[in-house]
Amino acid sequence: MAAQPHVVIIGAGTLGICSAAALTAEGATVTVLDAQSIASGSSGRSVGVVGSQLTDPFEILLRVHSLRLLRQWEALGLGFNHIGYLRLARTAEQMELFARSVRIQEEAGLRSRVYGASELQQLVPHMSTDGLEGGLFGPDDGFLDPHEMCTFLAERVRAAGGTVHQFRRLLDVARRDGGYVLQTDKGAIECDVVINAAGAWAPAIARMFGQTLHVRPERHEAMLIHLDEPLGYTMPMVMDLVNGEGTGLNFRHESRTELITEIHKVDSLAPEDPDAYNDQCEEASKVMLAELLLERVPELPGARLGRGWAGLYPVTADHRPFVGPIDPSEPTLVTAAGAGGYGIQLAPVIGMLAADWVLKGAPVSIPGAEILAPTPDRNIASGGHA
Repeated sequence: MAAQPHVVIIGAGTLGICSAAALTAEGATVTVLDAQSIASGSSGRSVGVVGSQLTDPFEILLRVHSLRLLRQWEALGLGFNHIGYLRLARTAEQMELFARSVRIQEEAGLRSRVYGASELQQLVPHMSTDGLEGGLFGPDDGFLDPHEMCTFLAERVRAAGGTVHQFRRLLDVARRDGGYVLQTDKGAIECDVVINAAGAWAPAIARMFGQTLHVRPERHEAMLIHLDEPLGYTMPMVMDLVNGEGTGLNFRHESRTELITEIHKVDSLAPEDPDAYNDQCEEASKVMLAELLLERVPELPGARLGRGWAGLYPVTADHRPFVGPIDPSEPTLVTAAGAGGYGIQLAPVIGMLAADWVLKGAPVSIPGAEILAPTPDRNIASGGHA
């Protein structure tokens, strides 16, 4: 491989653009291709939440690295709304996990705190605490606009000499000595390395290279909640899900008189077709969201349903992303996909690790990150979301 390889990244969502940003920062020649526009797939339909309120040490470590990069980009002009993130606990065992999470985050330089059920209304005055033991709150977490993030980073990629092609569809691929020839609907591109960061389309791209990638596009729906008057406080991100337990309901501030809500959990076994799925919120989903909201925040002032939409979570069997080559004998074909509903907050670290694989042959930036490689024991078909 060339000392500074030409890398083509397929997909201009957050994973692809973050990979491009990491590579151009290291001096690589980068070309990004997308069949549509920047952030037109799952990224653009995300609610954009960024948080580290989890219980698994490795998952927290990944977010420590992502947050470090996001703060650097924020200092350069990327918008980041620090509204806080509250994860709810229903059992004493979950509260113990939360206490451990606080210690892990503190060691990494992050702020978090465990709140008992009686204290939760300090954060969300309208919340019903029925059935809750408490919560884990990170005051510095929040949300960003995924389209703004992709556009911001694309500008940095271009400024560093990279190229971002929108509306350029990949038609066919061929291997050549030391690299690839990619046929697009606007001509051929020769390169040394390819990163498959095509989100819900990543399995189809993998097939073009003769590989099998098990990433399932999982349908999720979000909806605006309109309020007749401002709350008088900023609603943090609230999540009712701990390691698969809970309703999966989450909601957060969007503007002075709007919230956004979704369910971060589904039971559907059937994958969606990313080229032919209903991108509008279905009536049954609106009813379910409304019922769950009424249970958790029963007296929001003048709350009423607004527009809804659907997007796709590209998920793996173990719900951790794939970063690395599917076939170790072909290290120049790297996968960066399957981040599920955490794609926005994991994209910076996934981009960094994808760049590691390209330039150094291993994910050297984070100890233990080789477990994210799409090895045969991980790259398997998945069932429903647990």
